[in-house]
Amino acid sequence: MLAFPNCKINLGLNIIRKRPDGFHDIETVFYPVYKLHDALEILPTAAAISPVDFNMTGLAVDGDSANNLCIKAYQLLQHDYPELPAIPMHLHKTIPMGAGLGGGSADGAFALKLLNDVFHLKLSKEQLINYALQLGSDCPFFIINKPCFASGRGEIITELPLHLSGYSMVLINPGIHINTGWAFGQITPQQPPMDLQKLIQQPIETWKDVVKNDFEPAVIKSHPIIGNIKETLYQNGAVYASMSGSGSTVYGIFSADKMPTAKLFPQFLELHLAL
Repeated sequence: MLAFPNCKINLGLNIIRKRPDGFHDIETVFYPVYKLHDALEILPTAAAISPVDFNMTGLAVDGDSANNLCIKAYQLLQHDYPELPAIPMHLHKTIPMGAGLGGGSADGAFALKLLNDVFHLKLSKEQLINYALQLGSDCPFFIINKPCFASGRGEIITELPLHLSGYSMVLINPGIHINTGWAFGQITPQQPPMDLQKLIQQPIETWKDVVKNDFEPAVIKSHPIIGNIKETLYQNGAVYASMSGSGSTVYGIFSADKMPTAKLFPQFLELHLAL
């Protein structure tokens, strides 16, 4: 069985406070971008030489593949469902890593959903969200995979009636890996002056000066090219532009008649997508 874990962008990202458990409380709007995705396949009837016979193609991923969230998703479920058989699992990576797009989180969450479907575990959405949170703070969103307001670590999720159909997006990844722990360390958490849920319901043309990503100032200070990308998107007609997550991907949202017809930064990964 095959699934296509897609990426996300953050529309606003406020870091509210540091928690006693070492995590941070945040507020953000997760918006799924379905047209940029990985591919994840499980072959339940094929022979496997280990509990998860895992292999990967596409973009190279740093680190030990044993730490991949797809494998961890299998291990989480097998702990509670020891009857899960050994399986071959193949992941083809297209979403850049360490880019603020949630690609690894999507892979882990989709692995949970795929295993639930393939082996008829009958897990509810709430149960899948609880498993997903054990994989990472962004993972619960991908269980729902619709526009959502998220708070807490990112696991307190409310679906939003937010639709950007009719707009297009330019997504640019300069290939800079931003360490999320470092990024959090640059921020003084604070309560935002305005309610993000209300701001995001206003016309998109009003977002530029009020829908902020708290990571941007520090990341742009260390990597000025990210600020240059954002400014170039605005100069070319974006109605809203922002860094996603802790970076380094920057996106610009365009009305259909203002979408750039050529690449703005040919040296970087740049995608022009309909939303």
